[in-house]
Amino acid sequence: MGHPYRIREIAVQAGLSERTVDRVLNNRGQVRESTVREVQQAIADLDRQRSQLRLTGRTFMIDVVMQAPQRFSAAVRDALEAELPSLRPAAVRARFHFRETGSIDDMVATLDRIRSRGSHGVILKAPDVPEIITACWHLIHAGIPIVTLVTDLPGSQRLAYIGMDNRAAGATAAYLMGQWLGDRPGDVLVTLSRGFFRGEEEREVGFQGAMRSRHPDRALIEIDNSDGLDETMRGLVLSALDSNPQISAVYSIGGGNLAIVEAFAARQRTYSIFIAHDLDHDNTRLLRGERISAVIHHDLRQDMRQACYAIMQAHKALAGAVYSWPSNIHVITPYNMPAPALSHP
Repeated sequence: MGHPYRIREIAVQAGLSERTVDRVLNNRGQVRESTVREVQQAIADLDRQRSQLRLTGRTFMIDVVMQAPQRFSAAVRDALEAELPSLRPAAVRARFHFRETGSIDDMVATLDRIRSRGSHGVILKAPDVPEIITACWHLIHAGIPIVTLVTDLPGSQRLAYIGMDNRAAGATAAYLMGQWLGDRPGDVLVTLSRGFFRGEEEREVGFQGAMRSRHPDRALIEIDNSDGLDETMRGLVLSALDSNPQISAVYSIGGGNLAIVEAFAARQRTYSIFIAHDLDHDNTRLLRGERISAVIHHDLRQDMRQACYAIMQAHKALAGAVYSWPSNIHVITPYNMPAPALSHP
C-alpha cells in the first residue's frame, strides 16, 4: 500500500489511532477488513486533496486545433467552455484554431506557430498524413503534449486519443441499418468528408465490414471529398441520386446532413433510413423534425474534460497514468435526446 504520507496524516484522515494505521500498513497482527478499507479510503482521499493543492493557482493554456465544419467546431468549443468550471481549482484557458478546409501546409504552419509560442498542450483533430505526424513530433519534442480528439493519429506519439471506437460506431450503424431496412430493396448512400481522416475511414471500414457480412447483396454507394460542407455535399449527393435510382437509405459519416436532406427533396426522392453522427446544431434540428432516423453520438463534454485531465497529468498536476479514453457510443432518436441538445433553438 504505497503512499507518501505520514502515519499521523492517515490516522487523522481516517479517524483511527496511529497504532491501528501502523498495523494495517505493515501487516502487523489481525485487522478487520473494514478497518483496512477505511485506511485505503483515507489514502485515496489524501491523494485527491493533494492533487487539488497542486492545481491551486495553476493556469494551463491549451490550444484546440481542428479541421471540421463550423457546426462541429462550435459544438467542441461549447463543450470545452461548459467544462472549464469543473476543472477548478486549476484555471484552464483555451486558444481555438478552427478551419473548415485548407491545405495540409496551413495546418502544419498552425502547429509550428504553437510550438514557437509555447503551450501546455494541444487538443488536435487533423488528417492522418506524414506532414501532420512530423509537426506533432516537433511539438512533443518541444515538451508540448498532444491529445487527439475524435480521429486518431497513432503514429504521432500523441499522449492519448479521446473519442469513440470508430470501427464499433460504424458497425453499430450497419446493425441499425440492417435491422430497420429488413428485406426492403434499395442501395445505401455512404457519405464522408475526407478519406484522410482516420476516424471517418475507421467508421467506413466498420460499416462496410458489418454490412457485407450480414447483408452482402445490398449495394453501398460512397461519396467523399465534401469536407462536410453543405454546398459541396449538396452537389455530390445530387449527382449520386441522378446516377443511382435505387438509393433508399443514408449513412452519413462526415456531416453535411442538411444538404443531403435538401438534395433528396430537390430530386423528389425519399429515404427510409438516415443514420448520422454527432448531435450538432443541424442534426439536433433534423432529428427533432424526424428528418433523420438516428444519430450516433458521444458526450463531447466528457471528452473535453478527459482531454484536459490528460494534459494536466502530463504536467504532473494530476496523479495517475495517462491513457486513451474510449467514449461511450450512444444511439439517439427523437425520443431520447439529451437535455443539452433539446435546449438548442
